[in-house]
Amino acid sequence: MTTTPSGKTSTASPRATRGGQGKPLLSIRDFKVEYRTGAGATVQAVRGVDLDLFPGESLALVGESGCGKTTFGLGLLRLLPRLGHASGKVTFNRSDGTEIDVLGLDGKDLRQFRWRDAAMVFQGAMNAFNPVLKIRAHMHDTMRAHTKASRQEIEDRASELLRLVRLEPSRVLDCYPHELSGGMRQRVLIAMSLLLEPEVLILDEPTTALDILTQRSVVDVLHEVRERLGFSMIFISHDLSLAAELADRVATMYAGRIIETGGVRDMFYRPRHPYTLGLIKAVPPIVGDLPDMESIPGGPPSLAALPKGCTFSPRCKFATEECKEEDPALIPITDEPGDAHEAACIHWKQVHLEREVPSDLGNAS
Repeated sequence: MTTTPSGKTSTASPRATRGGQGKPLLSIRDFKVEYRTGAGATVQAVRGVDLDLFPGESLALVGESGCGKTTFGLGLLRLLPRLGHASGKVTFNRSDGTEIDVLGLDGKDLRQFRWRDAAMVFQGAMNAFNPVLKIRAHMHDTMRAHTKASRQEIEDRASELLRLVRLEPSRVLDCYPHELSGGMRQRVLIAMSLLLEPEVLILDEPTTALDILTQRSVVDVLHEVRERLGFSMIFISHDLSLAAELADRVATMYAGRIIETGGVRDMFYRPRHPYTLGLIKAVPPIVGDLPDMESIPGGPPSLAALPKGCTFSPRCKFATEECKEEDPALIPITDEPGDAHEAACIHWKQVHLEREVPSDLGNAS
């Protein structure tokens, strides 16, 4: 057991056991994000999210573009633009027992939280770097802003993390961001986000702009780094195959709300919300016969003019008049023993009956 340059105790084993056991690491209640418009009105991009992230757990947040996934991640780290405002209750429970009110932080405390407790890997790695600084300067500036580590300690820590993400420090540290490929930049950003050993890592579509082989490499790196360091992860993506591979639990987001949550196998084999079912049916299987593909009709609603009742009802084949009266809350699904599944749909039993188990997701765990 040793003390790292970040001032934390390092061990060879992960910090916590996965599986959603014990006290949540991150507890989110009635979380909202509003944007002010030029006309003085407000638009709710995230609407009353309740969610828990447990120690060592990987949570995938899936949904179409514009559903509020990225805004949710930015809001948790207080990185919203000036016109954005987050409200609700976000509690971070450090492994040392300290309880932090994230939305109440400011100044130095907020800056320390963003790197020491939680960090974010952005979708556009090139935009996350200063183009006129070498990678070594990025590493040093980040560590010196939060610790009193010596130059050699920073070099050692940066080199260790770069090797962990399968990069050669002697080459990468002296490069400018534009001298690296897209996959290399993404892996450098992952390494940089882990400099101060945060307990929560938020990844916003980290493989979107990469080719399929580079995506595979980044996913493998995430598996290895998470096994080694044991951090919790919120993985934001519209790629269901990545969610099936990387997540322990999945949350589906639509029109700024979480409309279904469950274990990764349960969500893919037995979805209870028609939107989640539609997302799965729109993805072709990689083995077996090609079934008839089904796309979800229409498009996501404008957050400035949401439909009455269930926001998905205009696109839902299960919708009835009752669906247009009230937007349903998340309710526990108890049709099977031991089920830890929630869905915001009054027709969840019909959705469940329609689902056919895909043969290519048999190894999802």
